[in-house]
Amino acid sequence: MLKGECNCGAVQFSIQGPLPGLYQCHCSLCQKQSGTASNAGTLVECEYFRWESGAEFIKQWQKPSGFSSHFCRECGSPVPNRFKDYMWVPVGLMSGITTPVVAHICVEDTPAWDQPQDTSRSYPGMPDDIDEFLQFLKSSAH
Repeated sequence: MLKGECNCGAVQFSIQGPLPGLYQCHCSLCQKQSGTASNAGTLVECEYFRWESGAEFIKQWQKPSGFSSHFCRECGSPVPNRFKDYMWVPVGLMSGITTPVVAHICVEDTPAWDQPQDTSRSYPGMPDDIDEFLQFLKSSAH
C-alpha cells in the first residue's frame, strides 16, 4: 500500500495495488498550478484509491473551461481529484515512489528552460484517445 499526504498532513490518502506509470503535463494551466514547468501525476482507478483523512479540508477552484484545481485549504498543496472512473494523483505527495515517468503530454507548451527527457511516449497536446492513454498508464504499472 502506498500512502500520500499534503504538505501539512491534513489530507491523507492511500493507494492499493501497483501504481500506474507516471506522466508529466506541460500545459500552461499545469505550469501555473504547480509553479514550475509541469505537473507529475498518475491516474489510479477509484476502486484502488482511499481517502484516509482530511477530505473536509479539500477546496476546489474551477475555470469556466472546466479545468479545476483541488487543494488543501490549510497548506495549499494540490490533492487528488476525480477524473472519470479514476483519481488524478499528484505523485509529489507520496514518498518512496520508484515508478518512472512514461509519458509527457502537452509538450508544445514546455518552456525552453525545461525540456522533458526521452520517455516511451510524448504527445504534442492532450492525447486524442484518453481511454488508450489510461490503458497505457495501467500497462506501465510497477
